[in-house]
Amino acid sequence: MGTIIKRRRKNGTIAWLAQISVMRQGKVLLRESQTFERRSTAAAWIENREERLARPGALDALKSQTKSKKTPTLADAIDKYVQESNKQIGRTKTQVLKSIKTFDIADQHCDAITSADIVEFAREKLDSGVQPQTVANYLSHLGAVFSIARPAWGFQLNAQAMEDARKVADKLGITGKSRERDRRPTLDELDQLMQHFLDRSRRRPTSIPMHRIIAFAIFSTRRQEEIVRIRWKDLDVEGKRILVRDMKNPGEKIGNDVWCDLQEQALSIIEAMPLIEDEIFPYSTDAISAAFTRACKLLEIEGLHFHDLRHDGVSRLFELGLNIPYVAANSGHRSWTSLKRYTHLRQTGDKYADWTWLAEVTKRDNALKLVRNGQFPRKRRSDRGVQPK
Repeated sequence: MGTIIKRRRKNGTIAWLAQISVMRQGKVLLRESQTFERRSTAAAWIENREERLARPGALDALKSQTKSKKTPTLADAIDKYVQESNKQIGRTKTQVLKSIKTFDIADQHCDAITSADIVEFAREKLDSGVQPQTVANYLSHLGAVFSIARPAWGFQLNAQAMEDARKVADKLGITGKSRERDRRPTLDELDQLMQHFLDRSRRRPTSIPMHRIIAFAIFSTRRQEEIVRIRWKDLDVEGKRILVRDMKNPGEKIGNDVWCDLQEQALSIIEAMPLIEDEIFPYSTDAISAAFTRACKLLEIEGLHFHDLRHDGVSRLFELGLNIPYVAANSGHRSWTSLKRYTHLRQTGDKYADWTWLAEVTKRDNALKLVRNGQFPRKRRSDRGVQPK
């Protein structure tokens, strides 16, 4: 006899858990369950499943099949994907796959998952409060599991069901593309931020030198996570370039190491940094992001993100009249299609030609002050693979 249980999900929506069990002489021979959005669908599934199991020999055949080979669930497929991938999986993808395992779809058997189940998962994720572009990222990462599960391990995940679900989710507005931003910081906003962080550094000399990091983000056109990864040994002073490790790339990120040219201003900021760690900017992205966000809120600067500094830096290069290959050599973009979204030209010439803060962020005496006072252990430049000028 089947039972139906009403369940409330974490996001407040209602689901119906249909369960059936077959008992003989007081022993449970079989248990099955399935979650549905509607009670009527759950009742129909129970009726259909019990009718099938009542057929002669059906139960014995199912028991034999189950005994010979356990049907894996989507959670099993995700675990196997993570365990057996020789390629290092990025932090974001790892977190996404781990999160998917908390949804009902993860408990379903691979061979039973349909496009409708995937669409329902996508809708449930959207209802949790995230944006459509975030849902699209979830389906993209899950799609990687679907694409290899059957040919690699014999897990019967239907890759076509995933493709169908992504098309449906897009048509229904459940998923969507990220909106292109055209926000760039004004010189007045930057002056406020730079003064704020310079004052903080003077009050607390051991705090993150955010005024330098902000300037470096603009003149190097580097992303936040790239800034904290670059090392002294990856700096080529004579060639005026830096090796950016694991650069973001739609196809592959881990191991995508790219040499990028450095503008004179960016190189000068690097040379002003003290040698205290293997990394040139030995700070965490979380700390940088939190400091930038708090400062913008305090200064009432609305709608400005740290990534907008890179946007400004790339656009500045075009405003200087530089061609696409030259700009790409600095930014690391591989194609004009991906590069052009950062080109929102506001003027001609150099916006930062008379920027007084450049002299401040390239002062070596200030950068080495902590080292000279013995607050940080100084390491030889030869340890970094960098020759002093």
